[in-house]
Amino acid sequence: MKYHSKITGLGYFVPENIVTNDDLSKIMDTNDSWIQERTGIMERRHVLNGSGETTSSMSVKASKIAIERAGISKDDIDFIVFATISPDYYFPGPGVQLQKELGLKTIGALDIRNQCSGFIYAISVADQYIKTGMYKNILVVGSELQSIGLDISDRGRSVSVIFGDGAGAAILSQETDLSKGILSTHLHSEGEHALELSLAAPGMGGRWVTDILEDNNPDDESYFPHMNGQFVFKNAVVRFSEVINEGLEANNLSVADINMLIPHQANLRISQFIQKKFNLSDDQVFNNIQKYGNTTAASIPIALTEAWEVGKIKEGDTVVLAAFGSGFTWASAIIKW
Repeated sequence: MKYHSKITGLGYFVPENIVTNDDLSKIMDTNDSWIQERTGIMERRHVLNGSGETTSSMSVKASKIAIERAGISKDDIDFIVFATISPDYYFPGPGVQLQKELGLKTIGALDIRNQCSGFIYAISVADQYIKTGMYKNILVVGSELQSIGLDISDRGRSVSVIFGDGAGAAILSQETDLSKGILSTHLHSEGEHALELSLAAPGMGGRWVTDILEDNNPDDESYFPHMNGQFVFKNAVVRFSEVINEGLEANNLSVADINMLIPHQANLRISQFIQKKFNLSDDQVFNNIQKYGNTTAASIPIALTEAWEVGKIKEGDTVVLAAFGSGFTWASAIIKW
């Protein structure tokens, strides 16, 4: 028997706390028009300090919604694939925390560290397990709590205005109708440019947290994200195009067959560039970066869930997921809904 994996349930969660561009302009030298012009972002969600909200707790809330919408019991879940760059602990990863908090059986939990491409990588891994018949229902999650690790100052404004917090989840289930579900996934990396979008510490080739504390250097930026914005942008638009075309060609599809493109919400200018290049209408591309900023591994599942909730994704639609980010890594998934 051959199987495809089908997304049967979706859910997302974002913190209630809204941080607008005007809010940021009160604590750093920036303004609403500058941020919108460069990123398209109007606001983002940040976890409130002291709220107790974490990467894993947000994932639990998103997962419960996805499980309910899939019409399955938590005991039907065979495996967890969890994508994040902001785990609660350096180790263990958040997959086991999610298993505990949901009260799941002692199933396997795999953590994925592929940054902005993380959710598509996670989808691809889950898809292979289902295609082989090993598992029937897999919980795939992308969750990020990034606000506490940003340099909210004039020094870090070019990066810190971009990122937000949130979580998204999907249930992938076994499907015997091979005309439906995930048709293919396509994964790539280019480590040559790893440091163009990175967070160096802890690690840094042997420099550890204890070294940072001992140095006590107020000018040390190694534990804040670094991004060469223009270089990332130039690579992103090329790789986005390539990996979308790769997915379409693998399934004998054309751009005209795309009903909905869900790009990773990195920068609205990147999404608009791709939309124009592929001559897609506003109804064929879904963006929500304006509301949530870049939520890294959570951005695609949050956007996918929202698009489905408002009826922009329907039975039989061809849905394309595409991402590019740190690593550099990039990926796409072609789905027949």
